[in-house]
Amino acid sequence: MRRVLWFVAGAFGAMVATAFAAPASAQDVRVRDLTIVDGALPVRIVGYGIVVGLDGTGDRGAGGRSGGQTVQSIANLLRKFDIEIPAEVLRTRNAAAVLVTAEISPYLRPGGRFDVNVASLGDARSLRGGTLWMTPLVTDAGAQATATAQGSVVMSDGNSNARDAITVETSGRIPSGGLLEVELPRTNFATLSKLVLKEPDIATAAKIVAAINQSVGANTATVEDPGSIALTLPANDRATTLVKIQELKVTPERPNRLVIDGRDGTVVAGGDITIGSAVVSHGGVTLVIGTAADVGNGAGAKAPAEGEGGTQAVKIQSGASVQKVAAALQAVQSTPAEIAAIFSSLREVGALAAEVTIR
Repeated sequence: MRRVLWFVAGAFGAMVATAFAAPASAQDVRVRDLTIVDGALPVRIVGYGIVVGLDGTGDRGAGGRSGGQTVQSIANLLRKFDIEIPAEVLRTRNAAAVLVTAEISPYLRPGGRFDVNVASLGDARSLRGGTLWMTPLVTDAGAQATATAQGSVVMSDGNSNARDAITVETSGRIPSGGLLEVELPRTNFATLSKLVLKEPDIATAAKIVAAINQSVGANTATVEDPGSIALTLPANDRATTLVKIQELKVTPERPNRLVIDGRDGTVVAGGDITIGSAVVSHGGVTLVIGTAADVGNGAGAKAPAEGEGGTQAVKIQSGASVQKVAAALQAVQSTPAEIAAIFSSLREVGALAAEVTIR
């Protein structure tokens, strides 16, 4: 039997509260959270290391030709301590080859510590309980080591009570596990004269410039392009002026963006998004978005009407918010895959003027 559900403003608001995140109202944001100072770009470093001390959950390689990179790496590391062990006798179930990554400030000095991330490169089942062997970190393959990393691997347990919880134990992090050992090349702070927007937008750049010129002084800032703001700072008080600029607050322009989790059906909308007239049929659901005359003017959801076919039809007035459409689809128990496909189709036919991202 075909079921038809009618939705108008105000219907199923309570359901949306648990399954849908509504767009937040515009809010002021500090300039430091929207921009970075030119020359202060973070430095990314990477390394190849070995996590040891695992409880039989490491790489399954054994000695000999099938040993793989983990066996060879352990043999090489032991050789540096004048310990010669034939690769054929090594077993690596308590060790795993990992990629070590980190991102550090260009102003970090030698001796400074930072967090590092580790991720398995082989077929290890879990890195839980392991310790990273001291690993050199470089800015590029073949470059001189900039820092080192070592320490115990920590991983989040997540919501272990959730029925459909997905637990990944082949990656983790080491808090303060990195140690900078070499001076980083950096830009002279006294010459810094530009702010770079993290998300280039000409309207946001113009708002930042207006706030700076009003607070610090006329002609202090100018827009170079959507991603760059030129600054004219006093030579004798650059640091104080820059701090004052970074603490200013503006209301940035937010793009219309829709993010859908294809696994659990969560829909998050940013910006003021409404949906125009369209008809989308996917799987067992048909969504009809039309004029008030097409849909009806009831004060709430009407009783389902019977018809032919096995699909469920959802009708909503044109101009409805993403919130209402998501609530309607949740009400008829649409699957996460159906919700993602329907919103993506609305974007393709032009009924949804927003960027749709499916995770």
